[in-house]
Amino acid sequence: MSRTGVSFAVLTLALTALAGQAQAAPEDKDVARLVSFGGMCVSCELSGRKLTGAKFTGANFAKAVLIGSDLRGAAFYGSNFQSADLTRADLRGAEMRGANFANANFTDARLSGIESSGANFQNATLLRVDLSSSELNGANMVGANLTKANLSNAEMSGSNLVSVNARDADFRNAELNAANLINGRFDGADFRNAEFTGAQFRGATFNGADLRGADLSNAMLGGADLSGAKGLDQDQLDEACGDGGTRLPRGLTLRPC
Repeated sequence: MSRTGVSFAVLTLALTALAGQAQAAPEDKDVARLVSFGGMCVSCELSGRKLTGAKFTGANFAKAVLIGSDLRGAAFYGSNFQSADLTRADLRGAEMRGANFANANFTDARLSGIESSGANFQNATLLRVDLSSSELNGANMVGANLTKANLSNAEMSGSNLVSVNARDADFRNAELNAANLINGRFDGADFRNAEFTGAQFRGATFNGADLRGADLSNAMLGGADLSGAKGLDQDQLDEACGDGGTRLPRGLTLRPC
């Protein structure tokens, strides 16, 4: 049997056992013994299941439904969860290496302390998600909805936040060095003491955003709208650069890039 066939067979056996377990005891949702998943399980219904420590390797769970599932400490290696529904799921401490979560729904999910390397969250819904203290360096979040998300103390250096909606999000003490924030919406966001060394801001808006203590060293603010930002001072701007399209609070200036 081919490797793909073996992987699919393993997944089938695991899901068969899962189904049998549910039939034997509907109130028992502990499936922690089934820790390894591969193959294909498109549109699987796994809501409310306990999958702590589960390992997904090269698996295809596109459009899977995992609402409220317990995935603490799970590992997602090169797996596809595109358009999956992870609403209210608990993924604290999970590892996401090369996993695809494009268009996935993480509304109200708990992802604090996750480790992500090369993960794709493009156009994902991360509404009110807790991503505090997570490692998201180099993550692709283009077009993601991060409204009211908690990203405090997160490591996001080199992350791609182009066209994100991060209104009222919490980025306190986050590391956004060399991050791409082009055309992002950050109205009302909290960036106190965040690091933006070498970050790109073109076209981003910060109406009502709190930038007190933020490090803007070598940040490129060309075309950014910071006119309504709070806590921004001249010392911070002296470390950055902009252009004629940059909008600043009254009385502040910026050197050209």
